[in-house]
Amino acid sequence: MAEAAAKTKPGWGTLARSLKNPKSGFMALFGFAQGLPPALFLGTLYAWLSEAEVDLETMGVFSLVGLAYAFQFLWSPLLDKVDIPGLRRLGKRKQWIAPMQLTVGIALLVMSFLDPGSALGWFSLLAAIGAFASATQDIAINAWRIDVADEVATLDILSTITQMGFRMAALVGGALGLIIAERIGWPQTYLIMGGIMLAIGIASLFAPDADVAKRSAATDAAADAEVAELYNAGEVTPQVRNRALLAVGILWAWAIGTVVVFMVRSMTAMPEDRPDVTLFTATYGPLIVLATVVLPAFIAAWVARQKRNGTNVITAAPGVGAGHKVTFADHLYRALVLPLVEFVGRIGWSLVLILALVLTYRICDSIWGVFAYPFYLGELGYTGDEVAFASKFFGVFAIILGLALGGWIITKFGRMFTLTLGAILAAATNLLYADLAAGGATMQAASDFIGFTKLIAWMAPFGSEGLPRLTFTIFWENLAIGIAGAAYIAWLSSIVAKEYAAVQYALLASLTLLVGTLGRGALGQMIEDRGYYFVFIFTALIGVVAVVLCIMEWIREARGGKDAGVVQPDPVVARGA
Repeated sequence: MAEAAAKTKPGWGTLARSLKNPKSGFMALFGFAQGLPPALFLGTLYAWLSEAEVDLETMGVFSLVGLAYAFQFLWSPLLDKVDIPGLRRLGKRKQWIAPMQLTVGIALLVMSFLDPGSALGWFSLLAAIGAFASATQDIAINAWRIDVADEVATLDILSTITQMGFRMAALVGGALGLIIAERIGWPQTYLIMGGIMLAIGIASLFAPDADVAKRSAATDAAADAEVAELYNAGEVTPQVRNRALLAVGILWAWAIGTVVVFMVRSMTAMPEDRPDVTLFTATYGPLIVLATVVLPAFIAAWVARQKRNGTNVITAAPGVGAGHKVTFADHLYRALVLPLVEFVGRIGWSLVLILALVLTYRICDSIWGVFAYPFYLGELGYTGDEVAFASKFFGVFAIILGLALGGWIITKFGRMFTLTLGAILAAATNLLYADLAAGGATMQAASDFIGFTKLIAWMAPFGSEGLPRLTFTIFWENLAIGIAGAAYIAWLSSIVAKEYAAVQYALLASLTLLVGTLGRGALGQMIEDRGYYFVFIFTALIGVVAVVLCIMEWIREARGGKDAGVVQPDPVVARGA
């Protein structure tokens, strides 16, 4: 009994056992593979282009590759229900993960042999291919994490590990990439990074895959049998399914077509005729979210209601091979509409609460991020070296520390406690920045009191008198981001169904990303009109809304919503804590 109790006792022991599991090692590798390509395609690449004297308007075209990450949910249904010929034996998720990682690696290697000044067309094409492959592997890796989680390598720990790997990759591809390029050159740097991605792609072949993947990707006959279950008694009639499929299909086709047309226009038009990326995202982003998430959710709710009320449902199942032939529309419905029907049917009206939490939880740091450097360099007058030290080196260390601390808090006190704590800390750190915008007297006094000022003076003798308070503020903000990030990814992973993980997770994650992108224009105008101090107070208030929503979601799960809406139980609640 004592031994069993020790095995289930939350805390460092649970964390240690999870980290020893091979799945945790591959999760760290996959997290690194998720973080490296965005750093190289959307960040470090601009330094190479600047050195090659590529004009700013042309650089703007390269920002289009970011749309692959923002709208990755548009092709996520393919990864749930489509097999790559000859690769399905790798597993449902690995058949997409390994090839995409190898594609990214090859793109980086080929780029290393090109001169961006003279081969800009090939350069942009390779960046687009690499970003698309990177976004696709993200979909598959997020689903893999949900599939393989078990009682040892828990979903919470795997979610924390993937964030750690991601942050380490951002540091390697960002700050470290710049340092390496300064010494050996950009082509050699991208050659090294491409080699790293190829090595990860090969290592991915040996990662475990979930039993559900083997079952669902076995043969076409098995897939037909799964689709045939749509004709069981109690399922909605083919007429209802076809209407839902037609409506959702038209909406998604419009969204995909809009994004493709915009990218083609941007890549082929003359510089003076290129559409504005920011304007497109602000104008069409909400419409795409409406067409691919909001309206399909209402359609899915209508289908779920038909099934629940017993109206327009099949009363006598014909059985497989008894007068029923599986059609292409059946497969398309299962890939595109059924994940939404399952999610809405399982969650019910609580979906409103969940979407509100998704839209607000990370809004503080996702919107504020693009204004960080103008605030540090322009408003506060720090040098580039000082900002690099505080944010890139000390800040990344703080995030990793926060992720580790968040992982331990989850195992000790539970997922929802950590999610709520992360929301409180994220909101509170905006007040620290408000103090910094007002002169930073409180931050300076706190830094002096705990001896932080002397530490920074020793670590960064090149810094100004104000560097300790900047580093002190960034440290606490990034620590909070780490804790909140660990809890948020774990919670987001827990509310989707394993069978439809790729689609459901991609939709929710894209909402998190898009809301930050769409809100930056308004926040920028607010900074111009009111100043940074007011904006930090405002974002802190938004954070308070997220805290309230976390508490409401916590109560919902505690009252029984967990059984209907969460895939994996919270580790502490499951132990009766």
